[in-house]
Amino acid sequence: MRDLGKFLVVIGGVTALAGLIFWSGFAPKWLGRLPGDIRVERGNSTFYFPIVTCIIISILLSLIISIFRR
Repeated sequence: MRDLGKFLVVIGGVTALAGLIFWSGFAPKWLGRLPGDIRVERGNSTFYFPIVTCIIISILLSLIISIFRR
């Protein structure tokens, strides 16, 4: 049970660090602007849902986790 706690703390720290890096402007310019991402602009409102970006990030994280499990 202690190993699971350590794992969750490490994953949380890595996620927070990645969020800070992306928030500060070091994110690649294509991230969130891939073909297939949904963007609807009407008047003063905008709806944006980066579905393809979410799928690619999910695949990459799955691959990284599967590599570390071995």
